[in-house]
Amino acid sequence: MTSTESAILKPDEKHHPGHGPVLAMIDVLAGTNRLVDPGRPQLRISDLAAIRGDGVFETMLARRGVPRKVEAHLSRLAASARMAELDIPARAVWHDTITNALRAHGLCEEALVKLAVSRGVEGGDRVTAWVHVSDCTGHYDTQRTRGIDVLLLDRGYDSGLGIRAPWLLIGAKTLSYAVNMAALRHARSNGADDAIFVSSDGIVLEGPTSTLLLAMHVDDPARRTLVTPSLDSGVLAGTTQAAVYPLARAAGWRAHHAELHVEDLFEADAAWLVSSGRLLAPINRIDGRVLKRRPSLDAELSGWIHQIE
Repeated sequence: MTSTESAILKPDEKHHPGHGPVLAMIDVLAGTNRLVDPGRPQLRISDLAAIRGDGVFETMLARRGVPRKVEAHLSRLAASARMAELDIPARAVWHDTITNALRAHGLCEEALVKLAVSRGVEGGDRVTAWVHVSDCTGHYDTQRTRGIDVLLLDRGYDSGLGIRAPWLLIGAKTLSYAVNMAALRHARSNGADDAIFVSSDGIVLEGPTSTLLLAMHVDDPARRTLVTPSLDSGVLAGTTQAAVYPLARAAGWRAHHAELHVEDLFEADAAWLVSSGRLLAPINRIDGRVLKRRPSLDAELSGWIHQIE
């Protein structure tokens, strides 16, 4: 049992709606953490998170005090840190900090747990690291049930750039999310809910904060397939998608990565954007064009996702 599993609250602890956020700062030298006031300044103005977005992060969902996919998120955080050449706290420190922050936050149906590491104060020799917990109960319910409309947006580079230019940190989850947020604002200002990036050479990539999943050949039990874009195309490895695939295979589905093109989106039997916080969001339309929706598939995938620990 990991230390984070001890974040499960006792059955007699009650849900107190409207919990305020909790912030735990990590002492990277001592390997300890302390709770601080999230409403007061905690970063120095010269911290490279603030002035350059120089760092990495992860966001996981906690349900009734239990964080999901902790090891997968810590593995991806470590991979992003290696790409960015950052020395980050050990896993045991993260487990302890997540546990401390969740206990301080108290029980709610769903909470976002954000782990962040900055390169630290400019000119300094150590990173800045913290865990932030905030109640997100009900925040994603509409998109999970109603589904979403999506725009295709040009990513501005070809699908092989990440391999040719590793210094661009394509495939790392960095704090430099200005472009991702600008893409979401553009989609919403044009009547959509979200976006899917497409490379300049026509390869379908990912959402600004999510992974794309397609279902193919669902009426043929021998060929039913889940497919997600190839990691070689420069997408972030999805922790939710990775956790769903073994469950899909156990249920008789094929599940793999592949190079996808725009026409594949419209030929699919169903399409979703999946992420750790929102979980499963069925896609209704892309660029105004209606996609197939199968509620039975939504229910099946949602069932798998809710099994993930």
